[in-house]
Amino acid sequence: MKLVIVGTGYVGLISGLCFSEFGFETICVDKDKRRIQELEKGICPFFEPGIKDLLFKHLNKTKLISFKLSLTEAMNNADIIFITVGTPSRRIDAEADLTFIWDVANDIAENIKNYCVIVTKSTVPVGTTNKIKKIIQSKIEDEKFDVVSNPEFLREGSAINDFMRPDRIVIGTETKKSEKIMRELYRPLYLIETPIISTNIATAEIIKYASNSFLATKIGFINQVADLCEEVGANVQDVAKGMGIDKRIGPKFLHAGPGFGGSCFPKDVKAFVTTAKKHNIDFSILEAVNSSNNQRPKKIVKKILDKNKFGPDSKIALLGLSFKPDTDDIRDSTSLKIAKILQENDIRINCYDPKAMENSKIYNNNLIFFDTVYEACEGVNAIIIGTEWNEFRALNFHKIKEKIKNPIIFDLRNIYKSEELEKIGFSYYGVGK
Repeated sequence: MKLVIVGTGYVGLISGLCFSEFGFETICVDKDKRRIQELEKGICPFFEPGIKDLLFKHLNKTKLISFKLSLTEAMNNADIIFITVGTPSRRIDAEADLTFIWDVANDIAENIKNYCVIVTKSTVPVGTTNKIKKIIQSKIEDEKFDVVSNPEFLREGSAINDFMRPDRIVIGTETKKSEKIMRELYRPLYLIETPIISTNIATAEIIKYASNSFLATKIGFINQVADLCEEVGANVQDVAKGMGIDKRIGPKFLHAGPGFGGSCFPKDVKAFVTTAKKHNIDFSILEAVNSSNNQRPKKIVKKILDKNKFGPDSKIALLGLSFKPDTDDIRDSTSLKIAKILQENDIRINCYDPKAMENSKIYNNNLIFFDTVYEACEGVNAIIIGTEWNEFRALNFHKIKEKIKNPIIFDLRNIYKSEELEKIGFSYYGVGK
C-alpha cells in the first residue's frame, strides 16, 4: 500500500516514519517549504527519542519515506491518506480550530483520481470526519473514497514505542471495505496481539477525547489530594500508591505536581467541554478539572513565596522547562507559567533544560539561560524542579550547596527524598508531603 500523510508535525512525522518501519511506502506532505527542505536533509523539526535514527534509515537506506510540498503529486495512486494537521484551541470559545482540516479536505477532493481511504488521525470533535466526507462528496462520487477515524495515542517522549507497541488501535469506519483496508494496514501489530477496536466513526472520535479527558481528571484529582495532604501531614505519594494498587484505579497519572500541560490535555479537555455544551450535556466535572489546572501554577507560586520571603534582588534556578521529560515541547508548560508569575513578583529566573531552552527563549526572552545545572544554580536563593528529567535525579547536591546562596529546593515533581537533602543542609519542599 502507498500512504500519504498530510502534515509533518508531531503526529504526522512520527506516524509516517513508523508506517515506513512497517514496510509501507509513505509520503509526507506539508506546505511549509523550509520544513520539507530540512526533512529532505534529514533534519528533524523537534526532539523525540529515536526519531533521528528512523528518519536516517527510511530516508537514506530503505527510501520508504519521502517529503513533498505538492499533495497533487503525492496522491497519485495513493491507497490511504491521513489527515494529521493541527487542531489548536480557538481563543474565543476554546473550541477546536478546524481550519486546517477543512483546507486539507478541499485539497484532497480536488486531487482524488482513484479509490482511496481518507483517515482522520488529528484529534477532532465528534462529527468532524462526517463533515470531511460531505466536503469531498460535494466534488466527487462516493465510490471513489471512504472516510475513517483512526485517532492517535502517542505520548511525547515515548511516541515511537507507543506507535510500534500500542495499547490498542481504534478504527471508526462506515464500510466493510475501509475496515478491511485499515486492518491490513495494522497487520504488523497482530504478532504482538494488539487489540483492534472496530466501531463507528463518532465513537472513535469520542474515544480519543474521553481518554485524554479522563487522564487529565486523574491528574487534577491527585493534585487536589496533594493539597489536602500538605494541610493534614499526610504523604500524597503513599496515598497514590495505596490507590493505584486497586486495579480499578491503576497507578498511572497519579503523580502530584504543578499540573498538566503539553499540546493535548489542556486543549482536548476544553474542546470536549465545548462539544458537550453544544449538545446540552453538563460536563461540570471536566470544567472543574480545567479550572483547577489553570489555577495550579498560581497556587504553586503562592506556596513558594509563603515559604520564603524573596526580595527584589532574589534569583531562583528553574530546572526543567519542557512540559514533560524527553521532549522539547513547551506548549502549556507549567514550568514556564510558574516562571512568568515569579518574574511578575520581581524575581529573576536562571534556567536550564536539556532540550527545551531554544524554544523557551522564543517564549520568554527575559529568562536567563545556562548550559549546565550547576551554572544555573550559582548564587541563587532557591531551586525549583519543574520537569523530571532523568539527569536531575542524580545531581551532586554537595556541589550545588557550595554554589547556592540559600539551600532551598522546591521539588515540584517529588523526585527526591527529603531526608537525604535535609542531611546535606537543604530546606526541602515537595508536593503533597
